[in-house]
Amino acid sequence: MDAEEKEPLYEKIIGSLRQTFDSDNYSDPSEIYLIVVSELATIPHFDWTGIYLLDSSKQELNLDNYVGLKTEHIKIPVGQGVCGSAVAEKADKVIHDVRDESNYLACSIGTRSEIVVLIEDNEKIIGQIDIDSDQVGAFDEVDRKYLRQIAQMIVEQLNSISSNPS
Repeated sequence: MDAEEKEPLYEKIIGSLRQTFDSDNYSDPSEIYLIVVSELATIPHFDWTGIYLLDSSKQELNLDNYVGLKTEHIKIPVGQGVCGSAVAEKADKVIHDVRDESNYLACSIGTRSEIVVLIEDNEKIIGQIDIDSDQVGAFDEVDRKYLRQIAQMIVEQLNSISSNPS
């Protein structure tokens, strides 16, 4: 899927998320994560979509909401796998072919590419959006750009919850 095909899908999702977030007040962050992964899972080449949250005291990522096949990777130590290394390096990851990654933790034997985009509030890592595809090279800079926007929307919603406790 090229940029001309991806951009309208992302624009539609971002519009839908804005409308949803503007019309409702959420008190549970997990509701926000479920809405986001459910929307993202509508993109055809997204075969697994999830949000991991960082537990900085334990130095591990914990799976919150996801759409896709069940995974055994519900806790990932910082530094391990693509997800853990993204946090350790404080950097998003776009993996063209997971078979080329020595530290890859397979969620599904069919997965061929992965993207991990950090959810950050200023310099603080809250978690990440993790997406797998069964296609080699499914992700690129277009995906990263739009997923960064969605990650920022998540942060705005989380900040809204903390500034307006129920």
